Amino acid sequence: MSLALARKYRPRRFADVAVQSHVANTLRNAIAGDRLGHAYLFCGPRGTGKTTLARVLAMALNCEARRPDREPCGECASCTRIWSGSASLDVVEIDAASNRGVDDARELRERAMYAPSGQDRYKVYIVDEAHMLTREAWNALLKILEEPPPRVIFVFATTEPNKIQQAAAPVLSRMQRFDLKRIGPADVRERLGTVLATEGITAQPDALAMLARAADGSMRDALSLTDQVLSLGGGTVTAERVREALGLVHEDEHLALLDVIAQRRAADVFGAVARLADHGVDFAILLADFADLLRAQLAAVLGGTLPDLSDRLKEELPKRAAQFTAGDLLRMLQMVVEVEPHLKRSGQQQLLFETLLVRFALLDRTLDLEAVLKGVAAGSGGASGAGASTAARPVTEATSRPGSGARLAAPAEERPGSTAQAARAEPIAAPRVSEPPPPPPRRSAAPAASVVAEVADRPAPRRDLLPLDINRVAEHWDAIVDSVNAEHRALLLSSTLAHATPTAVTAAGVVTLTVESDAHADIIVGGEAVILGALRRRFDNVQKLAVRTVAPDGPRAPQRLNEGLVKADRMAMLRKSSPLLDAAVEALDLELLD
Repeated sequence: MSLALARKYRPRRFADVAVQSHVANTLRNAIAGDRLGHAYLFCGPRGTGKTTLARVLAMALNCEARRPDREPCGECASCTRIWSGSASLDVVEIDAASNRGVDDARELRERAMYAPSGQDRYKVYIVDEAHMLTREAWNALLKILEEPPPRVIFVFATTEPNKIQQAAAPVLSRMQRFDLKRIGPADVRERLGTVLATEGITAQPDALAMLARAADGSMRDALSLTDQVLSLGGGTVTAERVREALGLVHEDEHLALLDVIAQRRAADVFGAVARLADHGVDFAILLADFADLLRAQLAAVLGGTLPDLSDRLKEELPKRAAQFTAGDLLRMLQMVVEVEPHLKRSGQQQLLFETLLVRFALLDRTLDLEAVLKGVAAGSGGASGAGASTAARPVTEATSRPGSGARLAAPAEERPGSTAQAARAEPIAAPRVSEPPPPPPRRSAAPAASVVAEVADRPAPRRDLLPLDINRVAEHWDAIVDSVNAEHRALLLSSTLAHATPTAVTAAGVVTLTVESDAHADIIVGGEAVILGALRRRFDNVQKLAVRTVAPDGPRAPQRLNEGLVKADRMAMLRKSSPLLDAAVEALDLELLD
């Protein structure tokens, strides 16, 4: 029976282990200089040579040829048995995933007390998946790892050394640790070319590159995938055969999706994705490959070196560099990072992928909040002189930073869809401002909202005062309390106001506050002038203050929960959590949409 390529071409010598020369040379020199450690820990991703190095070490210690360079011959009976994983008196391999308990560790400890089969031989115990051992099992091995019997060596292999650190940190100081590197695509391609040449099979360079990328740093995975491709039939290994065997999407499809995004054809996303779904693509693999394409496009935009790609992609991506900006591509990659973990667990993978591409295609209609704030800082002085006016046009949609969960937009009277500006204002992706004049001494002298939207043939409206309604008062109540304390040093009054709740606002300008005791009501009545002053500096048409007392054992402020109160509470929490967002809301008078 023929062996799989991953087994058939497993290295037999230290020099044959790809990429891990820093470990192989150290072990070979330790054997030559008789400076062997009694316990080793090999860490690294899957398929990078951990178990292979452990076997080569055991072969070198027990090789019958005894070569001067301390390399195993790979041909004697001892080397052959160890290399093939057959039963051996002196080399024992243990799978810690299925032998992880304290009883298994005690049995291993007892077996290690027996001497090797010959005076010039070593007993080597190879424990694979060592992170699966329990804390009790590590405790049982602790003493023998500290003072092992003569000519006994332990080799532990793991992909997750952090779990050993958490479960049994003391054992790490008893072992020599080696971290194995991921194997790069270039080294994988070179190894695959050598293996296929030995097998008498030709392969296209693009096919080898696709196999190397799919292996994701694992040489064993690369050889296993090559076996899978060869199972389709003999002849030359072509890129088309690799796509068919691995279920990869043709690069032309990726370029077509990239063109849909570049040309802002959001409506065409659904047809393109449906066509891929009809061919049974794996959307998780499709998303990973498309993310690599976006990364390569970003490198092309920035003028950097393109990553390992096919010749066609290296030719096509620079042609599309002018259609993208680095900022947009970075935002796309950030969206991919946010969506990827949800896509792998979702039962609606096609829907998630479609909505992600639609967001990419509509990226020109969104605006980073930092860009808005920079515009506010640059144009906070407004227009200086009678004839100077800002040429900024309205923003179609403003989005907060990723992860904030909130979307902000200008008030309804200044949104692009309003009738006042529909005929004269054209939406763009980012605000443009003229050269900023010197800032005025007070913010009220020139409204900052003129940076976001302004009709060219009339000056921007003043927005020093907000319209008076209960939602806005509740939203700004903390700021009002802070202003009372800051301007009047009225600690008792501001503390009382912090426990008061604005519960009603009438059309006549009467603001009603609810408190829990008559004493609080008396304090508020005594500071009525101060409170009214703070309200009038922020809101329009504030005429009078009313105080309502609710008994502590009665219902607290009798408010009905509605959409307005929920939005006001959400906005207040967002403003408290982010000073940057608070400044934007204050300057632009933004509203919370969802």
